[in-house]
Amino acid sequence: MFFLIIQVFANHIIRSSSLGKIKWMSLAGGIAVSYIFVYILPSLHHEQDDFGDTALELAMESELYFFGLIGIVVFYTLSKLAERHRYRSGATIEDSFFFIQTSLFFIYNMLISYIMFAADQTTEQVIFYGVAVGLHFMAVAHDMYRENNKKYRKYGRFMLAGGILCGWLIAEFTPHSSIALSIVFAFISGAIMFNVIKHELPSEGSAHLPTFIISAFTYSTVTLLLKLFFDW
Repeated sequence: MFFLIIQVFANHIIRSSSLGKIKWMSLAGGIAVSYIFVYILPSLHHEQDDFGDTALELAMESELYFFGLIGIVVFYTLSKLAERHRYRSGATIEDSFFFIQTSLFFIYNMLISYIMFAADQTTEQVIFYGVAVGLHFMAVAHDMYRENNKKYRKYGRFMLAGGILCGWLIAEFTPHSSIALSIVFAFISGAIMFNVIKHELPSEGSAHLPTFIISAFTYSTVTLLLKLFFDW
């Protein structure tokens, strides 16, 4: 429910908050960068160790990192293909770009949601890491809203929320394979890294540097302390 509310009402939350858009984006960017370095990369390393132990005579020491690379390449390629439609003239082309981009992020949200709920984490971990993921959803939503606010309000936010709901349903009602989970986690980790860099690192003209720095180091410090004391 938290993710769905964030996705549907992200831009209303940003506009109505006294924090302001620039600080919101800097906050989300700082936490997102921290999330990559203190959670995603260590978790990917841990998954690679487990993958090598369980999978296979053919297992090497880097196959999950390769799936992470595939995640970056796939989302970068699809993003560039979608942008080609954006700069062509005509309403039909503009609609095509919007729905290609939205379909891409439907899948993206679905995979993130699936990993969040299918992974073996405590409720406290899901809540804590869910804050970072929720802010990431908010930043992506705001970026899409800026590009086409009318269609995003009418269709886009509900399609992206649908991706979150689908991911949760798949996680809840389908059997989990540890190997498949590791591969999906690696793939979506690469995609998250790409989208954080593209959507959440604030540009010079739209950044509040103190907010970005404080949020990055505060989230990192809290995460490391929780890992130390609670063995996350």
